Amino acid sequence: VQLGNIQLGGEGITAYAYGKAVVERDGKVDWLQGDMNLGNTVRDEISYLKGEGAEARSRSIAVGIGEQQANYTTHVYHVGCHTNSDILMKGVLQDQARVAFNGITKMEKGAQKSNGTQKEDVLMLSPDARGDANPILLIDEDDVMAGHAAAAGQVDEAQLYYLMSRGLDRKTAERLIVLGFLAPIISDVPLKGVQELLSSMVERKIRS
Repeated sequence: VQLGNIQLGGEGITAYAYGKAVVERDGKVDWLQGDMNLGNTVRDEISYLKGEGAEARSRSIAVGIGEQQANYTTHVYHVGCHTNSDILMKGVLQDQARVAFNGITKMEKGAQKSNGTQKEDVLMLSPDARGDANPILLIDEDDVMAGHAAAAGQVDEAQLYYLMSRGLDRKTAERLIVLGFLAPIISDVPLKGVQELLSSMVERKIRS
């Protein structure tokens, strides 16, 4: 099952989203979340890998401007053996925007030979923006593999300098860096039309 959700709420709106998938033997759920709101967002996503060989992949993009606030929490519960999960969350922030990414991978007792990975990255285009990446691993089984990575930082000035030395203005250079930063998620979208739509919405929002 593939689930895609792109939020386009206006200013003054707070969007609350909740999703849950129970995945049985050899099933797979693939989540894609794109937050292009002008208001705030609270999102909670749960994948319950119940059957042997069950899989979950989660991809989330958040672009924040102004004083927007977003909180994303992605839970994966490994219950069956030989289950696999992969979480990737990326955020781009301008102005005074805030985002918190919370990735929670839980390996239950009995989930032998399971594998869970997660990565949360935040790119801040303003010194007043703030991003928090909070990966969490909860392990109750010995015979598993689990890993996480998290990063939050400003735009690389060396990259900006290189692009600007090639004749680009700062805004255009930043836009190219942002699109490159988000490319691992956008390029993973299976439908080309949705890829193009998501790219255009990202560009439109970071120009505003």
